[in-house]
Amino acid sequence: MTDLYSGPFRGHAIVINHDAKPPTRELGDFTLSSRPVKNWVPWVVQNYENRMKFLEEVGHDDVPYACLLTHTGVFASAFGCKIYDFEGSLPAALSSISSTEEADKLTVPDVLGVPMLARFFELASLVRAELGPDVPMGVPDLQSPFDIAAIVWKKEDMFTAMIEDPDSVHRFVAKTHRLLKDFLFLFRNEFPNHNPIHCPVGAWAPPNLGCSLSEDEAGSMSVEMFEEFCLPSLVDLSETFGGMFMHCCAKADHQYKSFKKIPNLRAINRVFQYPPSRPSAGKQCSWLPGFRRPKYTN
Repeated sequence: MTDLYSGPFRGHAIVINHDAKPPTRELGDFTLSSRPVKNWVPWVVQNYENRMKFLEEVGHDDVPYACLLTHTGVFASAFGCKIYDFEGSLPAALSSISSTEEADKLTVPDVLGVPMLARFFELASLVRAELGPDVPMGVPDLQSPFDIAAIVWKKEDMFTAMIEDPDSVHRFVAKTHRLLKDFLFLFRNEFPNHNPIHCPVGAWAPPNLGCSLSEDEAGSMSVEMFEEFCLPSLVDLSETFGGMFMHCCAKADHQYKSFKKIPNLRAINRVFQYPPSRPSAGKQCSWLPGFRRPKYTN
């Protein structure tokens, strides 16, 4: 697996998904509930054991890990976003600000001072105590600094500010970048044996090869704006943690040359719309180290 991402055999990979079962409606989302975090340990353990059995049965090279994947709003909640819990779907964050003045007033909180992140660390510690330190620990849903900012800041207002007051957007992305970086330092120190990949669920990589995140806003802007507002934080995170695994579910073929400017970009997982251009729903591609185009399959 290491060779696949950074050795002599870099190329395409196919991940056979055996999706982790979500918590029951009665149990709910562990980041939102006020009930003891220990109630979710059996759910994580059962998913790990199911994944391990599945990989053995199909003879897959993947490595099972304790999946603690969350909704996309965990980091946005640190900046005041309320989370709406949809029935039959993952929870989602509602924007908390709509102006440059509000963005400038927000401060970067301590990681463990964010209730949802504190519950994540608590659950991870309990799962490690149950399964042992040899089982890799999974990460939460990791949005890029720009994507976190675009959740917190009402998107149409933030995109307007990118034209009218770009410095204010740079200042706020720097704050979300700082929080994500602080989290990664803390998590990697506390759980050195971890799986850095959050998407696609089921894929594993050695932790020394870097961090992972989603860059889903890449398709909504020009190459010039991507390189101004998004690329610098991606380069910094990759340089800081030794590489990057990136997920992108946007129509972002025009950003490929910019993606390749990220040092040690180990792999990219994304929805392909080329050729021809197609809707992204239900069309997630395989986990792909490198940039060769695959044949499109329905």
